[in-house]
Amino acid sequence: MSAAADSRPSGAGESTRRARLASWLDQRVGWRQLMSVALDEPIPGGTRWAYVFGSGLLFVFVNQIVTGVFLALYYVPSADHAHTTVAFIQKQVTMGSFLRSLHAYGSSVMVLLLMLHLAQTYVYGAYKGRRELLWLMGCFLLLLVMGMAFTGYLLPWDQKAYFATAVGTNIASEVPLIGGFLKLLLRGGTEMGTLTLSRFFMLHVFLIPAGIFAAVASHLFLFRKAGAAGPPRPAAELRQLPAATFFPGQVFKDFVFGIGLIVMLGALAWQRPMSLGPAANPSDATYLPRPEWYYLPVFQFIKYFHGAATVLGIVVIPGVVVLALFALPFLDRSPERRPLRRPVAVGSLLLVLAALVFLGVQSGVQDRRDPAVRAKLEAQEEAERAYAKEPFSPDENLGPSAGGGGAAAAAPASLSPDAAKGALLFESEGCSGCHGAQGHGGGGLVAIANIGKRYPPPQLTALLHAPRPDMLQGGMQPVQLKGEDMQALIAFLLAPQRDTAPPAP
Repeated sequence: MSAAADSRPSGAGESTRRARLASWLDQRVGWRQLMSVALDEPIPGGTRWAYVFGSGLLFVFVNQIVTGVFLALYYVPSADHAHTTVAFIQKQVTMGSFLRSLHAYGSSVMVLLLMLHLAQTYVYGAYKGRRELLWLMGCFLLLLVMGMAFTGYLLPWDQKAYFATAVGTNIASEVPLIGGFLKLLLRGGTEMGTLTLSRFFMLHVFLIPAGIFAAVASHLFLFRKAGAAGPPRPAAELRQLPAATFFPGQVFKDFVFGIGLIVMLGALAWQRPMSLGPAANPSDATYLPRPEWYYLPVFQFIKYFHGAATVLGIVVIPGVVVLALFALPFLDRSPERRPLRRPVAVGSLLLVLAALVFLGVQSGVQDRRDPAVRAKLEAQEEAERAYAKEPFSPDENLGPSAGGGGAAAAAPASLSPDAAKGALLFESEGCSGCHGAQGHGGGGLVAIANIGKRYPPPQLTALLHAPRPDMLQGGMQPVQLKGEDMQALIAFLLAPQRDTAPPAP
């Protein structure tokens, strides 16, 4: 008997041990059933390359998690150290620039993929037939991803990040009743500083990712519950189509697409590393911020609304669009899914896409048409390139180096502390949007140079609190600042350096 046991092949014993281990785990975890549910799902009409966007999003999200963890190992969310630590990652850490670029480009790809996924679901009518909650969760994910991109934009704490976020948080203040509270909540005060960074860091690293995890899990659960929608065909015809299981065909397509995305991101990050500009200089009232491409249409859209109509452009119209997006499955109850049989629905999508493209292009066209704005933006880009070539210095948190140039160098250097604080308030309150950098106008904006010669401080304060009727008609809004903040703004407006400084080139 022992001889027979000795003659048994060693591979058979190893196979038996693996089978016993697999059986032991299955009895306690039920992994065979889980794998069957995950991989044997029927797909009506078979596998298709058109179904890869959802899985592609998961691949990119994993990329964001992995690269974000490595970046967080070095990052310090404080106004004194944020830019220095990002510069250290960019210039000193091995492959640091590549990882940061991979993370930054990944955020744009996530926004793009999610938009494509929602657009495809809309065109295919895949939100119909017991899939209302699935659509709602997808829309919620879009808002979370946009919030993720917005909160991450500030973390480098360079000029572009600082002033773009200042404009973004100022827009939040236009929300009726709660706008001022939202602005204070996001900034942690009237000005942007360490409290702002810590709040954005917490949102970007903890709260929003937790929401995305929960939303993705809910989305997958609801998708499995409702089943794959299949191609846009009539229900009777769809039932006659042959079905294929998720594994191996769709798994292969999803894997190829996901790996292709990561390779593309890697090539882009390697060939065109993400830039980092000089450290944020809050007293620089000449900087012209521009958002990332996915916020550019909104940035251009709100330019068309002034005065009392600002609430219409910032709150009412976007709110109606978002509400209509969420309510779509409840508004469109028709079982028809074929795009050609739904001309109004498909035409509406094309109209919205055309409007977004037009607004984004129009923003760039307006910047190029104004010589002063174009020159300023080119100077800011050159400052970024010059800073990128400088060697890393651990004292960079003290401000941009003398050789870095850029927007910070253009700011009046002799402003008093109160006037420097007022310069920041002038920008963060949106005054430069109507009066230009430092109030010098240009490009059709209203210049307010030498205003101190026309109004003494008490009269100027009263005018800012309660503008004249002709000023209100021109779009001037009452300035809600009080106490030391109003005094700082007045100090900036009356500063001789601001009045005598030439307009930004």
